[in-house]
Amino acid sequence: MAWAGAWPMKDGEGLAILKYEGQKADRGYDPDGAEAPIAPRHDETLSIYGEYGLTDRLTLQTKVALTRGHDNFVDYEGRGPIELGVRYALLHTDRSAVSFYLGANKDGVGRNAGYAAPGQGQGDLDLEARLLAGTSRQWRGAQGFAELQIARLKRSGLADETRIDATLGLRPTPRWLLMVQTYAGKAESEPVGSRWRKREVSATRDLGAWSLQAGWRQTVSGRETPIDHGPVLAVWRRF
Repeated sequence: MAWAGAWPMKDGEGLAILKYEGQKADRGYDPDGAEAPIAPRHDETLSIYGEYGLTDRLTLQTKVALTRGHDNFVDYEGRGPIELGVRYALLHTDRSAVSFYLGANKDGVGRNAGYAAPGQGQGDLDLEARLLAGTSRQWRGAQGFAELQIARLKRSGLADETRIDATLGLRPTPRWLLMVQTYAGKAESEPVGSRWRKREVSATRDLGAWSLQAGWRQTVSGRETPIDHGPVLAVWRRF
């Protein structure tokens, strides 16, 4: 089975991921999608993401984070967003899965959206609905998977958002997982609305119940959004 969100956790099993994300930007995309200089900014987040199988179809999902950062106008440090929800497997086989996620997010002190000022929306409660579909296949003796997620966020303090996340994963050996991920989204604000597309490339090394992940994320296109880039480091633990 692929370690991707569309697949449910087995009853009584869980997954925890401790992740560090560091993002910097000194350029951004203007309303026409052209690059332009912006005030330098640096944002860091340390988060713990967890999943636990309540049944073979129903998975509890949660995330808490600490964040800090600065730009030319403000420094901030404190609790980031808190997320809590459940994911239900509508379809589940060894090779394919389709799931539906419903959850709530409480915004924190940091950048609750890439286009927002630090603290904007702080304390607000956002609702999220997400459809996830994945498939797993053998390719030249290696295990691979593909997954697509479509999400709708109803935000109380910021613009509502539509997001599309796509992942391609390949295990060239049983202990290594290579992933290419794309995160795209659109904020429904006037007159233009922020748009973004980010790409992340990472490698994960399995060490029994533990895994170590290292990658790089960068904004590759958009409108009214910074061109963020920086490392992604994570420790996974299955239990």
